[in-house]
Amino acid sequence: MSSDEIVEEGAKLAPPKKSKKKLIIIGSAAAVLLLGGGGGAAMMLSSGDAKAEAAAEGGHGDEAAAEAPAEGGEGGEGGAKEAFVDVPPMIVNLRSPDGAARFLKIRFMLVPGPKGTVEGLKEKLPLILDAYQPFLRELRPEDLAGSAAVFRIKEEMLSRATQAVGAGMVKDVLIQDLVQQ
Repeated sequence: MSSDEIVEEGAKLAPPKKSKKKLIIIGSAAAVLLLGGGGGAAMMLSSGDAKAEAAAEGGHGDEAAAEAPAEGGEGGEGGAKEAFVDVPPMIVNLRSPDGAARFLKIRFMLVPGPKGTVEGLKEKLPLILDAYQPFLRELRPEDLAGSAAVFRIKEEMLSRATQAVGAGMVKDVLIQDLVQQ
């Protein structure tokens, strides 16, 4: 056997190595992107269809859902829709130790309880807001630090709403925005 034959035979036995790891990683990344994009598109399209159906039935999308009374009782039985009372944003001064002007902007919704209705809460909204003012004005910037702070504020707001309008009228307070400046 000559040296040329040995080189040719070696070339046939050992083809150049290609990195399969790289191809697998690229392929799996592409699959994740496609699945994620498809799922996101499906969610967007399905939520758009629900709003379009509500508008076609004479409602006004989110506004009609927010003002519609709850059906089917408590606990989400029978596909009942929960009713919400959207409260206008509140802006209050915060107490600061250095005397600097600090503000809190809070946007929230109220969920009527078993004894409450959307209309009933809307009528009593001035009483509820009046109960919130002293509490929110006494907050300090450090009272708003951390996720536990949001929970404490939410619980205190629920307690004050219950004191203002009676037990069972307000089931929950849903905080949408809590901005400190």
